[in-house]
Amino acid sequence: MRFEVIPAIDLKGGKCVQLVQGVKEDVLLSLDDPLEVAGMWIDEGAETLHIIDLDGAFGEMSENRRIVYDILRLAGQKGVKTQVGGGIRTLEDAKGLLERGADRIIVATAALRNPDFIRMLVESFAPERVMVALDARSGEVQVEGWTRGSGRSPPELAQLFESLGAGWILFTNIDVEGLMQGIILDPIVEILSAVNIPVLVAGGITTLEDIDLVKHSGASGVILGSALYRGKISLVEALKMVE
Repeated sequence: MRFEVIPAIDLKGGKCVQLVQGVKEDVLLSLDDPLEVAGMWIDEGAETLHIIDLDGAFGEMSENRRIVYDILRLAGQKGVKTQVGGGIRTLEDAKGLLERGADRIIVATAALRNPDFIRMLVESFAPERVMVALDARSGEVQVEGWTRGSGRSPPELAQLFESLGAGWILFTNIDVEGLMQGIILDPIVEILSAVNIPVLVAGGITTLEDIDLVKHSGASGVILGSALYRGKISLVEALKMVE
């Protein structure tokens, strides 16, 4: 499997934003035209886009769905894959996104509330289209848009969701998310040791060296956010490095 370098497009209030450590009030950056941002990453060679409806993730009414659909349409026209998350709580939510062109759906809170939801998604759509997001702070997976602890560790939950048929895990280390201080490798290695399905990594990736470390740890790809938007990493260079 080819190592993936995936730009993040996080949507809040109709804009493309980057948050610090997932705190919804702590907006590091805000861009008015998410579709233009998606087009820019596609032009720079992105093969997959990571699209998150933050308002949906925080359980709020979302005005971002139309923008998500617009990005899915653009990506489809350009032959670029997409993975979408944030507020996917029902089979209908998932079906609507997949029918509009999403390649993978990302589920977090709903999976923790009802693990069997993952089995239902897998049976309805296929394992490779179902990704579970495990977002950890101090070694504990968080839910409800990173506002509440679950009492469970990432390796434990990764094994559970693999057993229920999930095709992917997305691991985010909130402790370093958005801080631009580099990754912490140990929790990544722990989760990789726990499962056999592909794992994508997010949180703290600040340099090309960080990407290289994640790649050599055995992960299947990285999600790039703050470092990309602040010019610390060039998407073109990152894609070239992992070829």
